[in-house]
Amino acid sequence: MKTRVLSLLTAICIMCSLLAVPAAAAGEDTAVQTVRALGIMKGDENGSMNLGHNVTRAQLAKMLSAASPFKDSISDSGSGYSLFKDVKSDYWGSEYIRLAVEQGWMVGYTDGCFRPDETVKLEEACTAVLRVLGYDSSTLAGSFPGAQLSKANALGLRDDIKAQQGSSLTRRDCALLFYNMLNAKTSTGQVYAATLGYSLVNDEVDYTAAALDNLSGPYVADGSVTLPFTPMTVYRNGKVSDSTAINRYDVYYYNEGMSVLWVYTNRASGKIDALSPSSTSPTSVTVSGKTYAIGSSSATYKLSAMSGDTSGNTVTLLLGMDDKVVDVLTGTSVNAVYYGVVNSCQQQVDDKNNAVVQTNVGVTTTDGVRRTFTLEGWQSYSVGAVVSVNVTDSGVRLSGISKRQMRGTVNSDASRFGERSFAADVEILDVNDLGGAATIETKRLAGRTLEEKDVLYYGLDENGGIEYLILNDATGDLWTYAYLKEIDDMSFGLSVNGVYTIIVGGVEQAIPYSDTKYTVAVGGIAISYDEDGSVKTMKKLEQYTLSSFGAEWATVGNQRISVSEDVQVYLRDGGSYYLTSISAVNAQDYTLTGWRDSSGSAGGQIRIVIAEKK
Repeated sequence: MKTRVLSLLTAICIMCSLLAVPAAAAGEDTAVQTVRALGIMKGDENGSMNLGHNVTRAQLAKMLSAASPFKDSISDSGSGYSLFKDVKSDYWGSEYIRLAVEQGWMVGYTDGCFRPDETVKLEEACTAVLRVLGYDSSTLAGSFPGAQLSKANALGLRDDIKAQQGSSLTRRDCALLFYNMLNAKTSTGQVYAATLGYSLVNDEVDYTAAALDNLSGPYVADGSVTLPFTPMTVYRNGKVSDSTAINRYDVYYYNEGMSVLWVYTNRASGKIDALSPSSTSPTSVTVSGKTYAIGSSSATYKLSAMSGDTSGNTVTLLLGMDDKVVDVLTGTSVNAVYYGVVNSCQQQVDDKNNAVVQTNVGVTTTDGVRRTFTLEGWQSYSVGAVVSVNVTDSGVRLSGISKRQMRGTVNSDASRFGERSFAADVEILDVNDLGGAATIETKRLAGRTLEEKDVLYYGLDENGGIEYLILNDATGDLWTYAYLKEIDDMSFGLSVNGVYTIIVGGVEQAIPYSDTKYTVAVGGIAISYDEDGSVKTMKKLEQYTLSSFGAEWATVGNQRISVSEDVQVYLRDGGSYYLTSISAVNAQDYTLTGWRDSSGSAGGQIRIVIAEKK
């Protein structure tokens, strides 16, 4: 079987700039993910694909139907009549069996039975797939089953399938068979996937496009959501999440075949500055100085002049994948209060008289979303300031907030901080005075004692649980960690110039510097970036020789140090560095040098490890 790297763009987040993507796959994984994305095979109620289970004739009929041009016209509700004496009219597979027989893909037995629960042999499945592709016995040289198996070999249908003639097929075998079928040539010379309308890349089905084609949504939650399946994987704003919760006004999408749910809580609030290309048929809207593409007919109508003059109105945009506007809240529905840290503050000047007409303040709020709020006239807020933002239908009010501190230990299951419980939907943001911000999950704080200096602000819900928590660089998680491989200092006289060569995630990068040289040296470093991608600052990490190293803990002599979930491990060979894994190195065979951040009470983790063969 041909293999290639397939990606879902994440955050499908995965799509266009969704950020993310679940994971690249090849070989068997590619086959399973593709047929699952296309709905040819589905998992059970727990999301398991049960790849080791044998496949019955009825199940094969369903797979053939789902991999055919009739895929959207049938269901497992029963057809209301029966072609065979052992298939009742209300049997779940009766309609699939009827279709498979009527199309000539499968046949019954001479005794009038179909035997739906009998397992499928390799030669039977290959014969059925060949018939879907347009190859019947008249086009094959030889007799059954040799002719069918030989043709299946020639078309690549049996690639990577270990089953032989007479063997019952497992669901794993069928995943490979149907994946190969999608990429095989039909009797007319076309790639079969193309005849079904799927996009191709290098004559193979484009997995990303296929996943998008089978995506349901966008939907806007009205408060109660019932999905037609139990998600096996959930992405929240492009990141994997343990929670399947969908709250009011969340935007969500799902792929039932893949058992994947995408939830977006991103919103943008402020006054409408412009509608383009026209107010009657807008395709984009500018709110608080930022332009968003409109991604639904509902949003187009609500923003257009068709619903009244919206120019200058205060709205909240509900954003989905790719930050497209899915819906619009107006009136009292706009009302919201946000807490967060200022990232930027820019005054907008009137071209005519050079007077400041408005101030655009960028704020990362506790849900991790970066929002821009427009304020009337000249106002000033320092980057790194902790603020509250009150959005109402009459406008936006932004205020600095005084520190509200507490101290205590987060318990082992991360349900409590000191004497207070975390609310079920608690939002935790770690910030620094440079405007950096990172969302933190409660489990990241489990077992940690936070001092008052670590907490800038907390807010409580109606039950006294912690609903918002803003930390003061307490985890170190908002920094980018890198290995500084080399400093090429080209300074001369009073000029300061040079290049830092760093490695992040196994990728080497060159960062030029001028005017400002940071007090760093070859080894582990932490980097803070500005919104435009430029470096704000760099700092050295603490260096240690590790006597042991594992997924959670490293030791330095008798001292135990926590290891970051995102620790970067490199194998150094001469002047080259190769990204590797924790399990690939040990203190017996390698000299291990670790670098730890020096952040607050929940930081102090090993972030970079260099391993050299002893």
